[in-house]
Amino acid sequence: MGLSNINYAERLREFPLLSNIKDNELRILAGMMNERQIAAGENIITEGESGDEVYILMEGTVDVIKSTVFGDLFVVSTLDAGEHCVFGEMAMIDNDKRSASVKAKTDCKTISINRKNFDLFCREHPGSGLELMKLISLNLVRNLRKENDNLRMVYQALIEEIETN
Repeated sequence: MGLSNINYAERLREFPLLSNIKDNELRILAGMMNERQIAAGENIITEGESGDEVYILMEGTVDVIKSTVFGDLFVVSTLDAGEHCVFGEMAMIDNDKRSASVKAKTDCKTISINRKNFDLFCREHPGSGLELMKLISLNLVRNLRKENDNLRMVYQALIEEIETN
């Protein structure tokens, strides 16, 4: 069930926005999380499915994959554990279906927390909960900026295609 290894609390401390969380609260948070080993090629999250967990990539590399309206798959981004990556936060927050698939590119290790434990931790430790929400918000903003850049490139390519025809 929960992570008993204090090493995860220490690893969580490596996330800049979690560095302000008290040691005992970080250990409590780690104890509410679950570890999972994922083999290369395995889906961690599947687009369109329900989900209520947010994941932290502890080891390895994953691809974030979207499907087009024609059913073609394309890699939106590649995340590496060294980048302090969080994924799956959207469905956990808005209780909607997963917006993308996340597939292990290499053997990976994740830790995750479900909505129930996340909400409980935030209620019982509001200051630390705020730090967690900052981490998630920063991740959402980073992803939104990437998507804005992608849309800008697609728009430019569309304009160029129209102008050449």
